[in-house]
Amino acid sequence: MSAPSLHVHDLAFAYPDGHQALYGVNLTISPGERVALLGPNGAGKTTLVLHLNGILAGGEGSVSVGGLAVGRPNLQEIRRRVGIVFQDPDDQLFMPTVGEDVAFGPANFGLRGAELAARVRQALDAVGMGEHAGRSPLHLSGGQRRRVALATVLACDPEILVLDEPSSNLDPVARRELAEVLLGLDRTMLMVTHDLPYALQLCPRSVVLDGGVVAADGPTRDLLADADLLARHRLELPFGFVLA
Repeated sequence: MSAPSLHVHDLAFAYPDGHQALYGVNLTISPGERVALLGPNGAGKTTLVLHLNGILAGGEGSVSVGGLAVGRPNLQEIRRRVGIVFQDPDDQLFMPTVGEDVAFGPANFGLRGAELAARVRQALDAVGMGEHAGRSPLHLSGGQRRRVALATVLACDPEILVLDEPSSNLDPVARRELAEVLLGLDRTMLMVTHDLPYALQLCPRSVVLDGGVVAADGPTRDLLADADLLARHRLELPFGFVLA
């Protein structure tokens, strides 16, 4: 049997000021699963995500990606395997052209020449931005920049995609276009979001994190149908939204 794409075991972490952010989180995601990570502000979601590629460390418990332990000896490979798409594309797009932005990551991992060019083309085609390689990211719409940011991560061929609030600040058309791209990707996915309808659309499974612990883990539709669960953890469906 193949190793889980992500395995988090008894992860606990306190910041230097003494704030305990995680209290023993357990989470396993199988290859190809799409999972939404839900929870109120301050629940520990960002702290958990920053452990997945070794930005944070030093607490208790363990994290592994595709069977490889997250730790100092493995950091370069872990950071290739865990592709984080940030909420703000400006945190990832900084080169003069779209193509150069997408090439930056795989070039740092050693790709050169025709292999690098092919990887860039494949990543841009996967997000529907192949014809924009020569453009400046500054001249793209918000939705296009979000998709290019996704391409910069796909170009590194990650084991797992971690998406931080992917639908934020997108108009309805851009939101739909991004959803279509994400649904077409054959990748393990962990999506951190407050957008519960988007979680329902994209992720069959959801995990509710609150107070540094996993409060619920199950089919997204079942969790969103539990009004008491949502209320306890300050989660709320949009006004007028009805589960089909």
